[in-house]
Amino acid sequence: MRTYLVVVDESAEAETALRFAARRAAKTAGAVRILALIPPAEFVQWGGVQATMEDEALQRAEALVTSAAGTLTDESGIRPSITVRQGDPVTVVRRTLEEMDDVAALVLGAAASGPPGVLVSHFAGADAGKLPCPIMIIPGGLDAEAIDRLS
Repeated sequence: MRTYLVVVDESAEAETALRFAARRAAKTAGAVRILALIPPAEFVQWGGVQATMEDEALQRAEALVTSAAGTLTDESGIRPSITVRQGDPVTVVRRTLEEMDDVAALVLGAAASGPPGVLVSHFAGADAGKLPCPIMIIPGGLDAEAIDRLS
């Protein structure tokens, strides 16, 4: 089964990438895996404060992923699998790709304007040839009709 790995955050381009991946999965009898990233926690001298900060970040990521999964299920009928991980975004995505041999494509959203994000810059740049799967970069300026037509 083809699995489309989508990295989501609170940006509009992540929503665009998720819609594209869901449409591709529906048309190819595939699946969608949502990966939410929690940035690495900065060291705080008091362990209790750091634990609270990490817990809050995890709760925000889980709420974001739950919302995205609900939207995906409502729009396409696809029930995605969900992964939430903490760490450096590039390292976490690379490790996730290494662990999941069923990923057909890494789907990332690009901002409608301005410079690309860290994941798009990295995976479409110097390391593009080292990926175990294709990368799909979905322009953030596409509307729903364009995504539906292109997917």
